[in-house]
Amino acid sequence: MEPTQADPVSGSLLFYTTPEPLSREGHGGLGVRRLDKPFHFAAPGHVVPLTVAEFNFAATSYPIIFAGPEHMPLAVTGINPGQNLFVNEDGSYVVGAYVPAYVRRYPFVLATDDAQERMVVCIERGADIFADKKDADTPLFDEKGEPSEYTVGAIKFCEDFETERRRTESFAKLLGDLDLFEQRDATFNFPNQDGTSQAVKLADYFAVSEEKLAALPAEKLAELRDSGALEKIYNHLTSLVGWDRLVAIASDTAARKAGVAK
Repeated sequence: MEPTQADPVSGSLLFYTTPEPLSREGHGGLGVRRLDKPFHFAAPGHVVPLTVAEFNFAATSYPIIFAGPEHMPLAVTGINPGQNLFVNEDGSYVVGAYVPAYVRRYPFVLATDDAQERMVVCIERGADIFADKKDADTPLFDEKGEPSEYTVGAIKFCEDFETERRRTESFAKLLGDLDLFEQRDATFNFPNQDGTSQAVKLADYFAVSEEKLAALPAEKLAELRDSGALEKIYNHLTSLVGWDRLVAIASDTAARKAGVAK
């Protein structure tokens, strides 16, 4: 997909405030800097969109839930809105945690133009990674005005992500058509000083019902197995034990901040 002339884009995208269609005219003087700790932008995201291809990687780090009328999957990265527990204060990502592709593609993105006729390559112009070409490590466009190798790779990543996003929509629709979803809530029993505990709801979400899954006809289960969908379902179900780990991380983070404040 080639960079385009600047046309308006619409919609709301997590982490993006003013995405601009990438163009030689508008961004020919820009380049990117190498940042060792580039994830400040993701700090406010307590949930991050996930593609089904990532389930087996993400399941070891986060609860994977489904949300919204389309039951789209999300990686839960925090229990409080506006707080990603996996982004450190210096902008680094927690060592060993899986970094979702949605985060890795930033500050590039494919967005729909206002005419809703096509997908255009956009960039978040204010991202820290961008700088004037003279101060950058890699230009967005070469001296001939063609996309640099870096830009070509970034565009390819966005296109691949869009392909996986559509596969994910199909996966979620399949689970919905099979009536496998059930509504759940995540709760945690916070201990009180008097030895009692108080149940606090962390989130409402959709999950695959193990009871409904087990009730499917054998041939339908075989289809899910052969298509790879069953493996992804079990990735999702296994990931839900991560709620307790997430609470533990949040408690430890709060305790450390309180200690620093003192």
